[in-house]
Amino acid sequence: MEQVEREKIAYDCDVLVIGGGIVGLSTAYAISRAAPGTRVTVLEKEPGPARHQTGRNSGVVHSGIYYRPGSLKARYAVRGAAEMVKFCAEYGIAHAVTGKLIVATDRAELPRLHALVQRGRENGIPVRELGAAQITEYEPEVRGLAAIHVGTTGICDYVAVARQLAAASGARIRYGAQVLRIDRRPSRGVAALTRSGDIVRARVLVNCAGLYCDEVARMAGDDPGMRIVPFRGEYYELACPELVRGLVYPVPDPAFPFLGVHLTRGIDGGVHIGPNAVPALAREGYGWSTVRPRELASTLTWPGSWHIARRHWRYGAGELRRSLSKAAFTSAVRRLLPAVTEDDLVPAAAGVRAQAVLPDGTLVDDFLIREGARTVHVLNAPSPAATASLPIGREVARRALTALAGT
Repeated sequence: MEQVEREKIAYDCDVLVIGGGIVGLSTAYAISRAAPGTRVTVLEKEPGPARHQTGRNSGVVHSGIYYRPGSLKARYAVRGAAEMVKFCAEYGIAHAVTGKLIVATDRAELPRLHALVQRGRENGIPVRELGAAQITEYEPEVRGLAAIHVGTTGICDYVAVARQLAAASGARIRYGAQVLRIDRRPSRGVAALTRSGDIVRARVLVNCAGLYCDEVARMAGDDPGMRIVPFRGEYYELACPELVRGLVYPVPDPAFPFLGVHLTRGIDGGVHIGPNAVPALAREGYGWSTVRPRELASTLTWPGSWHIARRHWRYGAGELRRSLSKAAFTSAVRRLLPAVTEDDLVPAAAGVRAQAVLPDGTLVDDFLIREGARTVHVLNAPSPAATASLPIGREVARRALTALAGT
């Protein structure tokens, strides 16, 4: 009887993807390549693709040098950087392989810089070590004690990449379709209710909701075991872009998942400076004035948030100071670029990082993908997820198609 009842279900699609950022669209694209004829629907609450993390970053194609050898981030970034450049070339999307400098400005940073050289070699990334005088060969206005040059780093237009993935995926993509409720029954599939009142029925659900991925997982009846804690990254535009030729980064602090304030010449020729990292008061809190009490309460009631605050309060205080004081932000930039002045920095659009945090305050360092009955959840995909989006999409697609075969 149950078998007869299941056969009567009219599914709108085989795989339903929630989230129209670059990871969700890469997943739809990968499913169509791996299993032609699979019906895929993508629901995106915004009126177009890539409106949040994908479209609000510095546009860097990361080499993979920072990430622990063997981790998903390391493997997917190294592979994804080459694939992203190839994808952009194939579809005529603006991009360039520029290389970048990672510069030590303090003696205490030198051991960490040398550790990055070793990590780069373990990840198969070509690295050139530079003395202070050699830095000016690449960046005449940049100063430091030592640096490394990473030749495989580049830049591209990720919004254009997302649009192309959407067009090439063959999926049915519905914009302005915010999911309010999910009914998941292992024997009957998944049904998603949108704000407009539509119900979309699918055999398998893929959650690529980014800033809201933990909430979507709970809607589907799965415990994500983490919570998204949003961090806002604030940028400035350099009024005198001729001071910077390419990409310049500080040596990152391995205790924190952020890379520090860096200089990025984009595909439009402008130079972005940033980001810093401060707690956002909403998951889409792109400024201090955006406060959503329910979302703020979600952050404040999560035990991990308080563990982070206790563990990293000195780091956080510095970031907060640079957020509230342009002079302090300028001072941080001048460590790399002494010629810059406060008047040279023009405020630019901010982004928000969807950072997964465990109950004990651990910041999830690697990409995190979990599965439930008829569900696949992407629960941590901050930078370098855009770089690694094609390999991530294939992995999520593989899991979704395995779940589909099991139905």
